[in-house]
Amino acid sequence: MATQERAYTVDDVWRLEQEPRHPTEKYYLIDGELFVKMSPSQRHSEIANLIAHFLTSFVLEQGLGRVTIECGYYPPGNRDCAMLPDVSFISKARMTERALSTYVPLMPDLAVEVVSPSQSWAQVRRKAETYLRHGSQMVWLIDPQSQSAEVWPQRETIAADGELSGGDILPGFRLSLRLIFP
Repeated sequence: MATQERAYTVDDVWRLEQEPRHPTEKYYLIDGELFVKMSPSQRHSEIANLIAHFLTSFVLEQGLGRVTIECGYYPPGNRDCAMLPDVSFISKARMTERALSTYVPLMPDLAVEVVSPSQSWAQVRRKAETYLRHGSQMVWLIDPQSQSAEVWPQRETIAADGELSGGDILPGFRLSLRLIFP
């Protein structure tokens, strides 16, 4: 859901989220266009949590970097984009000091978006394109309705009986979709 009055910046998004009148609202920003991120449903949250669990277990065991949930990111030098993936991974080689008071000034290596019923595929794919344009290497779009996934930049569809791969970003990582859609 877009709420456009003017072109917004990362700083505007951060201020909005800190205002007492917006205590639970989260936002993301694409090309200065402000969007409200709706609160996830229980199913959406469970799926994101399972993906984060499997990613975190693998990443910690291999010492590869960090996995986050609903952490804000923006590309360095670009103030009109701020993304809030459901789950994300940053490799150890690209890690910065933890941002304690604002969004992280880089895009994650892997961004995961769980598709909500309120989102169109055009909206979700625009997010994928935005992540990739600003530095992410891979995006997983997880569709609870069809129990499938799209992997970007390849735009490969993984069926319900298939599995996600970490590719070059997370070598050796494999996740059966059946494990996140029990």
